[in-house]
Amino acid sequence: MQRLIALTFCTLSSLAIADCPDWPNRRAETEIAALADQVTQWDDAYHRRGLSLVDDEIYDQTRQRLEQWQACFAAISTTPAAGPLDGAGGSVAHPVAQTGLAKLADAEAVNDWLATRSDVWVQPKVDGVAVTLHYRDGSLVRMVSRGNGSHGQDWTDRARKLPAIPLRLPISEELILQGELYWRLQEHVQAEAGSAGARSRVAGAMARQVLDEATATQIGLFVWDWPNGPIDMQTRLAGLVAMGFGESVALTLPLETTEQAGHWRDYWYRHRLPFASDGIVLRQGQRPDASRWQAQPPHWAVAWKYPLRTVVTQVREVTFNIGRSGRITPVLQLEPVQLDDRLVSRVSLGSLRRWQQEDVRPDDQVAIALAGLTIPRFEHVVWRMQQRRRVEAPKPGDYHFLSCWQASPGCEQQFVARLAWLSGKHGLDLPQLGPATWQALVESGLVVDLLDWLQLDQRRLQQVPGIGEASASSLIVSFQLARKRPLGSWLRALGAPPGADAIPAESWDALANISLAQWQAEPGIGATRAQHLRAFFTAPDVLRLRQQLHEVGIVGF
Repeated sequence: MQRLIALTFCTLSSLAIADCPDWPNRRAETEIAALADQVTQWDDAYHRRGLSLVDDEIYDQTRQRLEQWQACFAAISTTPAAGPLDGAGGSVAHPVAQTGLAKLADAEAVNDWLATRSDVWVQPKVDGVAVTLHYRDGSLVRMVSRGNGSHGQDWTDRARKLPAIPLRLPISEELILQGELYWRLQEHVQAEAGSAGARSRVAGAMARQVLDEATATQIGLFVWDWPNGPIDMQTRLAGLVAMGFGESVALTLPLETTEQAGHWRDYWYRHRLPFASDGIVLRQGQRPDASRWQAQPPHWAVAWKYPLRTVVTQVREVTFNIGRSGRITPVLQLEPVQLDDRLVSRVSLGSLRRWQQEDVRPDDQVAIALAGLTIPRFEHVVWRMQQRRRVEAPKPGDYHFLSCWQASPGCEQQFVARLAWLSGKHGLDLPQLGPATWQALVESGLVVDLLDWLQLDQRRLQQVPGIGEASASSLIVSFQLARKRPLGSWLRALGAPPGADAIPAESWDALANISLAQWQAEPGIGATRAQHLRAFFTAPDVLRLRQQLHEVGIVGF
């Protein structure tokens, strides 16, 4: 229901809020002032122009980050961010204040809130634009935007163009309704599609000077309260049904337990609704007289938001993984953050080029989501620090499919990746030999060249920390299996380019004598692949390995 009321009620536990930054005062002033200015720009665009420049989840977390920094450096003079609703008000006073909602952090907080209350009801928290409808003698006299809760803009002219807003109601006394204008969505599932920009569409439509018929038809109304209605909730709901608001009433249900609250939160998150929603609302049936309501979160209604689909967290470091073929993959090391049921502390950027395009540095704030609900995925940079740390990336020209056959300086990652590939299912398929074991053997100095392990015995293996007698025996068995593997398995293990088996051959020499033209003439092998194959079979490092395999009697070499 309208962007961020009383953000201090939102939980910080779900965000990647680290300890206070270790900044000198001058830097703190610079960083806080810059972020405060950005948040103010987002607020102004949303409330004045109906433009949502950033997703609501991103906005919420970024403003919380700002408030955390401000609290860390409260003793120094900084530029405070305007409140999220500063400047949002209009010239028209609400007949009853719009209260906003405090946010409960988790099921335990919900349980504590319910423990002292009865006659509680639950609704989906519709993700739209809040309004007040004022009727007199059965006729609509005014529709007011939420604004700052006490004052908003007069949207009556727009209301008369919305089919969802009844211009007349079968009731003679003064009537005040509070609700949400929402964008109609077909069979919308929040867990799958998110908010789909629904709130921004409504806000943008209401900010236009002219509201066309097609757009007006797309806007629906969810009535979530009748402030001056009957004291009893059941009576209020019956009255709303009589007025034609049955769809809203159908989604207002009695609630007794935390388990029921969790059920409806999960159900509305994962099942179809005609609108976007971002959580559930718990309301007491009985509440104070509407004349006492204020533009601040009340004690008789709260929100429990859905799990975050996108989280904002801070980059600790940018590291680079170098794979077997020399591919460089940037990895963001993150402040650990909870995303759905996973604790995410790192995410891949996929390629060096993307890292350069995104320009991610340590301390930047980034948005992370789950791809397919399982794999952490980098979305974008939310905020770049004003003072940025330099990151030295590996040089792409230093790494390729024929580099790093030994554990020389700068080659450690690619070399271990070569060993892991060699013993893996795509290579020799050797049990007991994973990346961690190879790393231990390399760090101990026993494996410096790609085939050093062929000469190891049990005594030397047992000298490696973490490798006991039983493990050493198992490794020896694996090493012996390697000597029995056929030529094709060894070629794959050594990293021969795909297509090395296109021409049947029983020996290395037969393959090494194939010309570039002959490789290229084979089906499925183009000019580039042919060049790679020829380069592999003629590379000095590979020829040296071939000689070692020949000397230990591996068939085909």
